[in-house]
Amino acid sequence: MRRLRLLLLLLLLLLPRPGAPGPGDDASPPDAAQEPLRGLRERLRAAAALSRRYWALLRCRVWPEDCERAEEAGAGLLGWSLPLLGQQYLDILTSWYCSFQACCDSGDCRISNNFTGLEWDLSVRLHGQHLARELVLTTVRGYLELPRPDKALALSFHGWSGTGKNFVARLLAENLYRDGLRSDCVETFIATLHFPHPKYVDLYKEKLASQIKETQERCPQTLFIFDEAEKLHPGMLEALRPHLELQAPENHRVESPKTIFLFLSNLGGNTINEAVLTLLQAGGAREEIRLDQLVPRLQAEMESTDTGFGHSCLVKENLIDFFVPFLPLEYHHVRLCARDAFLSQGLPYTEEALDQIAKMMVYIPKEEQLFSSQGCKSISQRISYFLP
Repeated sequence: MRRLRLLLLLLLLLLPRPGAPGPGDDASPPDAAQEPLRGLRERLRAAAALSRRYWALLRCRVWPEDCERAEEAGAGLLGWSLPLLGQQYLDILTSWYCSFQACCDSGDCRISNNFTGLEWDLSVRLHGQHLARELVLTTVRGYLELPRPDKALALSFHGWSGTGKNFVARLLAENLYRDGLRSDCVETFIATLHFPHPKYVDLYKEKLASQIKETQERCPQTLFIFDEAEKLHPGMLEALRPHLELQAPENHRVESPKTIFLFLSNLGGNTINEAVLTLLQAGGAREEIRLDQLVPRLQAEMESTDTGFGHSCLVKENLIDFFVPFLPLEYHHVRLCARDAFLSQGLPYTEEALDQIAKMMVYIPKEEQLFSSQGCKSISQRISYFLP
């Protein structure tokens, strides 16, 4: 802690301290100089408030027992909302400190469950997905607040590539765990990478069951992400059955482990797109699209399609708690993704550049040109063409 406090002291000394005398405080300046100095004092006060906010947030991350006091200290300050680049600097400083000294006394404190941050991220950083935003936030928060859950929570994300499925999985990891996807409590599997050969299914099942068990023994709250879920062999998903079936009340422990399974799949993307297109052509508003207009058609396609996921016990025995549809993205959503790509790298942008990037994408159907065929994929690679 001493090393971190010394570093923070040096950083904060570079910013004005609250209440420190400013230029011209010792003598009254001429009237003509009063206005510029007042503006300077305001900027200095704002900078000091921001430095206190950084310190409050860092204390909250590194010493969880100080979190409530840190939030109270920062709640009334200017600069409460940090820019994206400021958040990145805070992440770097926290990671640096935690690289040579534990940030807390036990592994449990690496679980943050920052639902306020999750709500903000889903509202501000995720574009065009009001159904996913509301459903993910409500179900995850409700599940993790249960004292003794009787099964794992299973969410299945469906939609075209680039619509935000992996992005939401990452936002969940970042807000539920201090180390995000790098957390020892988070495991990510890609079907074609981790389970590529059907003839080794029995071996994969054994290893997967062992890995789940080890992770649950290590962490009271775990997150398992299965990407390209439609390519998983049904036998692989059979290994998850014990976690997704309801447990008898007498088997509940006082402190039950909490487990979330996320399945990410392009399966059902065409069905979702067709349903959205039909609703929009009928004069409906995108934000008025409801789950009950999409989920039944989505489930029907999965049950009829010839995929391992569709033929697995998860679908046939209704072990998935919620199917989450991701809607196709439109032109203005792509512009927002381009803006975020610039901001995430701390780069300047113009409205013209955002339009040019959005116009580089391919849109379908051919007549209406409504939906980006790639969603927001490849946006970050395209911004290099517009740098000065």
